[in-house]
Amino acid sequence: MSLTITDLEQLQQEHPDWQMELVDGNIIVMEPSDYESDEISIRFAAKLWNWVDPRRLGRVTGSSAGFILPHLTTNNTTKRNLRAPDVSFVLAHRLKRTQRDFVELVPDLMVEVKSKTAQIDKLEEKIKMFLRLGTVIGILIDPDQLTLTVYQLNQEPKVLQDGEVLLLPELLPGWELAISDLWPPVFE
Repeated sequence: MSLTITDLEQLQQEHPDWQMELVDGNIIVMEPSDYESDEISIRFAAKLWNWVDPRRLGRVTGSSAGFILPHLTTNNTTKRNLRAPDVSFVLAHRLKRTQRDFVELVPDLMVEVKSKTAQIDKLEEKIKMFLRLGTVIGILIDPDQLTLTVYQLNQEPKVLQDGEVLLLPELLPGWELAISDLWPPVFE
């Protein structure tokens, strides 16, 4: 049985507290993130939003914003997927007005933060799917390894660690993010 976005919307009406994605006709109920992973997502999103908003460069959203992705054909079957990265950025000219619904586009930047129970290969698979569909940059943050990996289509992933700085001149000229700024502080 292959489900549709309409089926997903119906399930969300019946279960408004569930966060779900539609992947290849299957509904995936997303598990809650661990505290540290969510804090890292918020830290990334806040630093990005603080740069983007005053310059009116685009829109930054969190893990609840769903994207209806372009048709993807696998095994001679065409399906629509609805996915929600942990953090997303869409350039202003691509989404001039916000919507009270899922948006039918791919973000220019998408970020996944590995939670305690997530599998790296599944997160990489999700990032690579977004890249194939038109996302310019995908980022995977791994709190266990204290790394941030930058993915771009047809390029080798670039791993950054503490002491290094993330630069995204293709999308955000002038923006810099010290990798060490992502990790939650320890209050003593």
